[in-house]
Amino acid sequence: MAIIGAVGLGIPEYEIPQNQVKTLAKDLFSYTDKQFARMLPVFDHAAIEARQFVVDASWFLQEHNFEERNNLYHQFAIKHSLKAMDDCLASANLSREIDYSNIDLISFVSSTGIATPSLDVFLMNERSFREDVERMPLWGLGCAGGAIGLSRVSDWLTANPEKIALLVNCELCSLTFQKSDQKKSNLVGTALFGDGISAVLLVGEKSPYRKSLSKPLPNITSASSYTKKFSTDIMGWKVTDSGFEVVFSKSIPALVKTTWKEHLEQFLHRNQLDLADIHSFIVHPGGKKVLSAMEESLTIPSSKLKYSYEVLKKHGNMSSATVQYVLRQWLEEGGRPGNKSVISALGPGFSSEILLVEWVIS
Repeated sequence: MAIIGAVGLGIPEYEIPQNQVKTLAKDLFSYTDKQFARMLPVFDHAAIEARQFVVDASWFLQEHNFEERNNLYHQFAIKHSLKAMDDCLASANLSREIDYSNIDLISFVSSTGIATPSLDVFLMNERSFREDVERMPLWGLGCAGGAIGLSRVSDWLTANPEKIALLVNCELCSLTFQKSDQKKSNLVGTALFGDGISAVLLVGEKSPYRKSLSKPLPNITSASSYTKKFSTDIMGWKVTDSGFEVVFSKSIPALVKTTWKEHLEQFLHRNQLDLADIHSFIVHPGGKKVLSAMEESLTIPSSKLKYSYEVLKKHGNMSSATVQYVLRQWLEEGGRPGNKSVISALGPGFSSEILLVEWVIS
């Protein structure tokens, strides 16, 4: 078990309204007027008002090779991850300061660029981490990475309950955009994805730093992973000479109503809970259709998904970091001791990750 102590964000500086992205798409994709008339409504129906990017709008109009993209990823991932980590450790949820030298594990989750050594090493060099801090880089988990990262770090803290950890999710989706990719999946990705960076502090149940937590916070009590076999074509990357081409299937909302629904029902049954026992759903908003499918499949009130809709509206889909943005909103609202919440995200594989948290006072 592990308590989620704080969430910090490293929001990029370039914010582009959805209407501007829609206009930009007309210059990026060589569709006929008739084709655009049929496909551009995806921008209007995405329930997104604006997104943030590490590059400005003019960057998308040019061709970029893989090396250039990855160099930018390296530069901006470090910059904004540091911002998110600093924001996390300065959180109002903490009654006393926790320093980087107190961190026992750093986990870095990403799928939008590559680095060896992994970027957690570069983050260590910029802050006062101890040289014996343990590392857990996780790559290739896509949108599910925010929830899977929480599960894996929670597992580590269950084995090391006296310790604390920092989980960083960094996704610079903008840098993967390929102007030459004229497939519909790339157009849909252009309408949905933004850049997001988060950092989460997790505290073991026997850690002395539990005393630093100043209000009711979610305690991870259970987690479950599910990966559907022979579904690798649902979402992910196709690696090309110029970088990553998005793979994004229209079947995802249907899989929410079948695979995710069954996974959640089994998870709740195993934990001897009913849907009515869940105070809130801290779910990754893959898109409006995904959220609608979650509501419809289990008759979940939209109020229990309210911050997923709000984050989608203000930031778009930021792959693995998105669920942490939603988590931060629920932390700011707060929960009463004893409230139970579900954290959930879907990703390539096709995979589903679900966690149960109970709000507690340390």
